[in-house]
Amino acid sequence: MRIGFGYDVHGFEDGDSVTLGGVEIPFDKGIKAHSDGDVLIHSVIDAILGAAAMGDIGVLFPDTDPKYKGADSRTLLREVRKLIEPNYEIGNLDVTVIAERPKIKDYRDQMILLIASDLCTRVENINIKGTTSEKIGFVGREEGIAVASVCLLRFL
Repeated sequence: MRIGFGYDVHGFEDGDSVTLGGVEIPFDKGIKAHSDGDVLIHSVIDAILGAAAMGDIGVLFPDTDPKYKGADSRTLLREVRKLIEPNYEIGNLDVTVIAERPKIKDYRDQMILLIASDLCTRVENINIKGTTSEKIGFVGREEGIAVASVCLLRFL
């Protein structure tokens, strides 16, 4: 077994929704990013790549490459799954969204279904939870959102 950790953060900008875990959530702000800004999936990708010792999201999908401008993060996640498939399967994935807003509880189950589908694993292997930073720091000031993920990969 191998364990990986992922962390990503994005700032907010003008907008009317954010995408987290593949789910568009109505919100009074948007995410500032080169791709679709799905900070949750970016964190998951880094956790998987870390567990497989395959670098990070910036190595595989650099934000300096125009090909990834506006990229769908779920597509990137499926590409990462294909990279690890010859050697690994998802053991489990634990994700923590750190944000004052938007609240994710009404969207959590849908996020889990989408990520499990993209990773070809059971929903029981995916956990997503939310917390705040108690109004402290950039997250507390609602300037952005952070996500931390831990992934366990099993050798095939």
